[in-house]
Amino acid sequence: MDFDVIIIGGSYAGLSAALALGRARRNVLVIDAGKPCNRQTPHSHNFLTHDGESPAQISGKAKSDVLKYPTVKMVEATVIKTSKEGNHFSVNLENGIHFHARKLLIATGLKDVLPDIKGLADCWAISVIHCPYCHGYEFRDEKIGLFMNGDHAFEMARTLWNWNKDLTLLTNGKSQLTVEQTERLRSRSISIIEDEIVAFEHENGMLESVVFRDNKRLILKAVYARGEIMQHLDFENQLGLSITNLNTINVDEQQRTNVEGIYAAGDCTTLMRTLSVTAASGTLAGVMINKELTTEDF
Repeated sequence: MDFDVIIIGGSYAGLSAALALGRARRNVLVIDAGKPCNRQTPHSHNFLTHDGESPAQISGKAKSDVLKYPTVKMVEATVIKTSKEGNHFSVNLENGIHFHARKLLIATGLKDVLPDIKGLADCWAISVIHCPYCHGYEFRDEKIGLFMNGDHAFEMARTLWNWNKDLTLLTNGKSQLTVEQTERLRSRSISIIEDEIVAFEHENGMLESVVFRDNKRLILKAVYARGEIMQHLDFENQLGLSITNLNTINVDEQQRTNVEGIYAAGDCTTLMRTLSVTAASGTLAGVMINKELTTEDF
């Protein structure tokens, strides 16, 4: 057995778990591909003592903290396959190396699948954003777009009303709002544009305007959007994990999955992707994994 625990994903949840396990003197391997979903985000917010720092600064400090513990190792690599073999787990890397562990923690985050619209990916997490609690204050009182539709668009517009009064809903096709929702939005002077979007014009990721199929432009400071989300690996078929209808991994209140010995934490388990929540779930997972190991060994 190579390790007590293998953690797939070395961002905030994975590193928080590694810190708890390292302090518990467990032999831990953290495997990270080095491509966090927030790598384009210039500043992180709503994380006490780190407000306004870049995600790279925070994770860099976190790695330094974790690697002070001699039983924690890290490798930068991409995992391509995971499997359960008897009472332990096997993790195969893209370079052909494989490792084994008694317990497995999945902290891989989520993959955002964005519509194929020119400029959208370049603006993602900079001026095309998904969370007002992470970025809303920085864009307060600005002219903002909502690139979404239906119930989610209505709820987001209602949420943003405390940050921004100049809101435009961009449904990129026929509106799926109910008559009542449409009337309530218009009563707040929130306009609805159903025209097809063909481009997000920007300068180094900072949005300047949204371009429609008829070549009209709408000048905006930022746009809230939410793409489809996917897991980075097919954990459902490889490990038999239960996946929710939101494409997140199903966990209980102790971060345990439905497969004995496998835990999951962070973005891969929830749509509440703020750093403080992610880090807390990682710490909890680390503690509960250590408790399980202790129970087995004592």
